[in-house]
Amino acid sequence: MIIDGRKIRNEILKEVKEGVRTLSFVPVFCDVLVGDDPVSTQYVRMKGNTAQSVGIKFREAIFPESITTEELIAEINKLNSIPHMCGVIVQLPLPAHIDKQAVLNSIKPLIDVDCLGEVAGQKFYTDSSIIGFPTAVACMKVLDSTGIDLLNKKIVVLGKGALVGRPVAHLLKSRGISISVIDSKTENPEELMKEADVVISGIGRGKFITGDKIKQGAVIIDAGTSEDNGSVIGDVDLDSVIPVASCVSPTPGGVGPVTVAVLLNNVLNVAQQFK
Repeated sequence: MIIDGRKIRNEILKEVKEGVRTLSFVPVFCDVLVGDDPVSTQYVRMKGNTAQSVGIKFREAIFPESITTEELIAEINKLNSIPHMCGVIVQLPLPAHIDKQAVLNSIKPLIDVDCLGEVAGQKFYTDSSIIGFPTAVACMKVLDSTGIDLLNKKIVVLGKGALVGRPVAHLLKSRGISISVIDSKTENPEELMKEADVVISGIGRGKFITGDKIKQGAVIIDAGTSEDNGSVIGDVDLDSVIPVASCVSPTPGGVGPVTVAVLLNNVLNVAQQFK
C-alpha cells in the first residue's frame, strides 16, 4: 500500500483550522527567505498559501542574498516582536557566508516552530516543549496511520540527522520503543535493514532503499529528499520496494505534505499559549 500523505495532511489541517477559529486573535506565521532560489521561493509560497487556508496570517520576509548575518538577525528580532507572531522559521539552505546557527538561535524560542534553535531543540529533547521537529513528527503521523503496533517490532532509523534521524529516534524512544540507528559507523547495516519490520529514512540518498534490502511486509517511511535531473526523489526506489513492502510512503506526496501541516499545528499550539 502506498501511504497518501496528502490525506493525512488534510486531516491535520482540518483540525488546525478548527483550532484557529477558537482563538481570540489571528495568529501570524513567517517564513524568512534569503535570496531568490526558485525551489525555495515556491516552497515558501506554498507554506504561506496553506497557512492562509486555515486562517493563519502569513507574513512575507524576503531578503537579498547579500544580507549579512548581523543584518538578518536584526530583521528576525523585528519579526519576533510583531503582535500575535506565533511562528518564525528560516528557509534553508542559507547562503554560505551567513552563520546559520546564529540566525536560527535569534528566533525567540517560544515561536521557533521548526525547533532548529538551540533552546527550542533542547526543550524538545528534554520533553518540555509543546511543539516538535515538524518532519520527525510527520514521520510518526505517517507511521501511526498504518495502524501497526510498534511494540516488539524491529525498527530501524537510517541516519542521525538533525531534522529526521535524531528527533525520530527520540520520539520512538519516548514511547518506550526499542530501535536501531544505522549510520556510517554501523557494522552490519544490510543485516539490520533486512530484519527490520519498520524502516524510517531521511538520509537524502536517492533510491538508496531497494526491494532486495528489506524484508517481506516491511513498513517503509521515506523522509529523504534529493534531486535527480531537476526532479525531487526520495530515499526509496518505489518500483522495487512496492512489491515487497506492506506500506510505503512516497516522495513526493508522503511525509512532505504532512510536515507542512505539522508545522502549522505547531503555530496553533504556540497561539493557544496566548489565549
